[in-house]
Formats: sequence, structure tokens, C-alpha cells
Amino acid sequence: MTAPPSVKQAVRERVLAHRRELLALSRRLHAHPETAFEEHRAASWCAGALRRHGFTVTAPAYGLATAFDARLGNGPLTVALVCEYDALPGLGHACGHNLIAAAGIGAALGLAPYAEELGLTVRVIGAPAEERGAGKALLLEAGAFHGVDAAMMVHPCPVEVADFRSFALGTLSVRYTGRAAHPSLNPHEGRNAADALTLAQVAIGLLRQQLPPQWRVHGVTTAAGTAPNVIPDSASAEYEIRASAAEDLAELRARVEDCFRAGALATGCEVALTRPEPDYLDMRSDRRLLALWRANAAALGRPEPVESGPFACTDMGNVSHAVPSIHPVLDITGGVCAPHEPAFAEAAAGPEGERALLDGAVGMAWTAVDLTTANG
Repeated sequence: MTAPPSVKQAVRERVLAHRRELLALSRRLHAHPETAFEEHRAASWCAGALRRHGFTVTAPAYGLATAFDARLGNGPLTVALVCEYDALPGLGHACGHNLIAAAGIGAALGLAPYAEELGLTVRVIGAPAEERGAGKALLLEAGAFHGVDAAMMVHPCPVEVADFRSFALGTLSVRYTGRAAHPSLNPHEGRNAADALTLAQVAIGLLRQQLPPQWRVHGVTTAAGTAPNVIPDSASAEYEIRASAAEDLAELRARVEDCFRAGALATGCEVALTRPEPDYLDMRSDRRLLALWRANAAALGRPEPVESGPFACTDMGNVSHAVPSIHPVLDITGGVCAPHEPAFAEAAAGPEGERALLDGAVGMAWTAVDLTTANG
């Protein structure tokens, strides 16, 4: 069941009444990119916009300096609109988080005048560090989503996908410690940390042919000695592992870590393996919310969504394991370029990006309205 057209039309009109403000916010965020956990201006601008329109805002929130929690209404149904606003190092908003933040705020402003009538509590959760740091996992652990009945956000993309599915992602920091020595005078006294890392990388290369197709292992060497006439006593690397489901990530991690331990064993070095951030879990869309979103996206004239296997990663996946959630992706480039490319940063400030911002805001607001009717 969906809400009466008159209510939804009124909500859409309220979103569009804030059109200039929302576009200005998106452009401001785009022009001043800030990376993970450094989004001080972005969080302040987003929280300030909500505060000006009557929301009660807590900032900072949940122990994170660049998180915020904004609330309006006291209805029995709590809907959380999730805002991301971190940028990529060296690429700015090449993942379009400026659009995500403005769309979430736009949906909230559209719902605000009708929250009491609809029986809604509208929350906007400002979530830092999606690109690196798993900010939403930290927010979940701190209780940010306690009492939330539905959570939603939209994301720009080169394709239109309603039922977005993501990989589960784990990170791994590797540090080898060996013993320095002169490579011609006393090489037998050395323990080569760079060799340990090389052996581990060979082992991972051989492991890959036995991994399921949706499992991924990739990384970079960050240090492996400083001079050719010194046997390296330290080496380090940063790795990521991906699997199609969170349940598979533990097995993949164990197998990859064994490769790094093998390198240490073969060379007589020591290895330290640490997780620099929480795991990102796979995105699991709520079926009821997804059906409502699909109908509303079609009513807005969005492109016909395509079906897709998992791609990319998001810490919204963590939220979806705890709270009914959706994370539709909206086409802003027609497949010409993809996130994390310079051209995508340009698209995130272009007309198709801004259309997606407004459509996303209205679509999420309409989905929240329909949810109140369905619950009624």
C-alpha cells in the first residue's frame, strides 16, 4: 500500500522548495573536499542546514568528531536518512558524496512539515569516513542506529541499480621484522624482511587460482628496505580482501594471513598482522523498502534499473545487517565513467548529478511516507 498522492505531492513540493539551498550545499561540499575523519566543514554545513530548519542536532556525535545526529518529530516510526560527505585523497568528490549528503538532507526537509501527521520520527545521521575507516560500523557500535525502523541513502553511479549489492571487505596491515646485515660481508647473519614479503606475495598469487570467483585479494607494498647494500630488517604492506558475503570473509582472511605467516616462517622473520579498520559487510536490501523505492523511482521517471551482481563496498552494508535498509544507486554518467575517476568528480557537480540529488531526495522521502502507510 502506498500513501495518498496528495501527501506525496506535498512532500515533493517541500523538497523542491529547498532546491536552490540543496544544490548550493552540494556544490559547496564539492568545492571543499575533505577526506575520512577530516570532514569538519562538511559535517558543520550539513548539520547547520538541518538546525536552521528546526531539527534538533547533536554534533559531534557518538564519539566521532565529524559525525552528527539530527532529529525531528516524535512518531512511532523512525526513519534514518544517512549522509556521507567524505572525499577521496587527490580526487576530491570522485565518489559523489556531496550528492549523497544533500539528498539525505533534502529528503529530511521534505518530510519535516508532515512528520507529526505521518507518525514519523525523522533522523539524519551524518556518517563520516565511508571511503576509509568504516564510519558507519563505528556508529553502529556506538548505538547510533538504535531504535531505527528503516535506514536509507542513495549513491551516484554509472548505472541505475535499485537492489545494490556490495562485496564484504576486510583490511589487513602487514609488518615484517627481520635483522639487518651487510649483503656481502655477513649476509648469513641477516633475516630479510623484504624476502618474507616477496614469498608471501608469491603464495597469495598461487592461492588465487583456488579461490571462488567472487573472492578478491589485492594490496600494495609500503616499505621493503632503503638501500641495496643493506639486508632489509623491515617490510610492510597494506592489503584488502573481498568476498560476496560477510560469512566468507573470515575464511578468506585466515587463508591470506597464513600466506603472510609462511613468508615469516621461511625467512626467520617475525610478522605482525593487524586490522586497521572494521570489516565492511555486504549490502542486503530490505525487500519491502526496496519494492517501495522501485515504484517511487519509476514514478519520478528514473531510468529502468538493471540487475547487477555485487560490486564495490560500502559500510552501509553493516547498517543493513542490523536495520532494514536500502542503498539504491542512481546513474549520473550513462556508463561513461565510474566512481574514483576524475571524470566522475566532474559529473558529481554536473546536471545529471544534480538531477539524481533531487530525485534521490524525493524518492527517499516518498518511500518513508509509503512506509508509514504500509505500517498503518
